[in-house]
Amino acid sequence: MFRILLILNDAPYGSERSYNGLRLADSLARREGAEVRVFLLGDSVMCAKAGQTTPQGYYNIERMLKPVLRGGQVGVCGTCMEARGLTPDMLAAGVHKGTLEELTDWTLWADRILNF
Repeated sequence: MFRILLILNDAPYGSERSYNGLRLADSLARREGAEVRVFLLGDSVMCAKAGQTTPQGYYNIERMLKPVLRGGQVGVCGTCMEARGLTPDMLAAGVHKGTLEELTDWTLWADRILNF
């Protein structure tokens, strides 16, 4: 069993760092023996905002969280959420408001940590 933590920092659109981090998280989550967790910090907290609408043919970060959530967890920094006016009721289904303490626990839990 491999325990993998991905920490995202960038906004959902503009740069492709969060997009690529979630692509990798999805691929890892589909591997047998891998347990994946994603923690969103800074501007990446907006990746978890419910109700994202993107143009036809363009990726949708909110939808990209779903495969990870099937077998893993997605936490969102509560302090970062508050700084951006994001409340828990605005989060995508299955995503939860997290804390630095939770990120600390996840960091100690993980065999591998990837930062995007």
